[in-house]
Amino acid sequence: MRMKRLTIVIPFFNEEMVLEQLYNRLERLAKQCSKYRFDFLFVNDGSQDQSVPIVLKLKEKDSRIALLDLSRNYGKETAMLAGIDYAKGDALVIIDADLQQPPEMIKEMINWWEQGYSDVYAVRKERRGESALKKITSSLYYRILQKASNINIYPHAGDFRLLDRKMINALKQLREQERYTKGLYGWVGFKKKELFYDADERAGGTTKWRATTLMNLAMNGITSYTTLPLRISAMIGVVVSFVAFIYMMIVLIQTLLLGASVSGYPSLMIGILFLGGLQLISLGIIGEYLGRVFNETKNRPLYFVNEYYQGNSIVKEGVVKS
Repeated sequence: MRMKRLTIVIPFFNEEMVLEQLYNRLERLAKQCSKYRFDFLFVNDGSQDQSVPIVLKLKEKDSRIALLDLSRNYGKETAMLAGIDYAKGDALVIIDADLQQPPEMIKEMINWWEQGYSDVYAVRKERRGESALKKITSSLYYRILQKASNINIYPHAGDFRLLDRKMINALKQLREQERYTKGLYGWVGFKKKELFYDADERAGGTTKWRATTLMNLAMNGITSYTTLPLRISAMIGVVVSFVAFIYMMIVLIQTLLLGASVSGYPSLMIGILFLGGLQLISLGIIGEYLGRVFNETKNRPLYFVNEYYQGNSIVKEGVVKS
């Protein structure tokens, strides 16, 4: 009977302090799951430290390791897609390099996969090392996104999950430029299983997520799965127009029938500034959607590969994945 193959995909960016620790724990896991054939696919998302030499050194003593070296930093969403593209296993597990996600949990994921689940995803119960503000804003964002979209968004489920070949093949077909993978997992469907874990603090280094990056990711999530902001903008326009019409009728009645004087400069400026602000907000919302349409119509490749190390072979020329 053929031994099933499991690919562990590790996207990383400047993680020189944790890569060896992660590999050691994954190696112990592979020994414990001897009924499966493991391989480890490290995806370098434009690291500028010693991460790549560390992975290559590990590869010298373990032929199961492959390194996909992207041509620059494309962001985690694209790096994960590159790993999905190059994964050769019957299933894959995406795990972060910072060891906030316990590799030992993969054994439980495999058990549920064997029971017929195509997407076994891990949900964080505790988020150690994160500020109270980040936890509150994250929870609020996912509540809004879930209510606004027509797909299931799993608020505390990250990218730590096992995907079988059906999920892999489905995700490989989705080549969106502005990616929000958490939504794509729910959009493609298939049978899912939820597991729980406590997220640890980083084993080393610092987080690569910045406020601007998180804001851009959040905006991608909203614009990718709902047109609610456009509808709200239109509804506000209708309400403001109705209120303005009522106010106009009141002013006309007061002026023509009652002879009251019309208020002048202050009320005029308030009205102009209020309506101007609404118009700019509406244009900004339209611009966000239009900008994403513009990026998609370029139809550019999602990433380029600088070098791909697998076994004894090295592909040095750039590889295009569209």
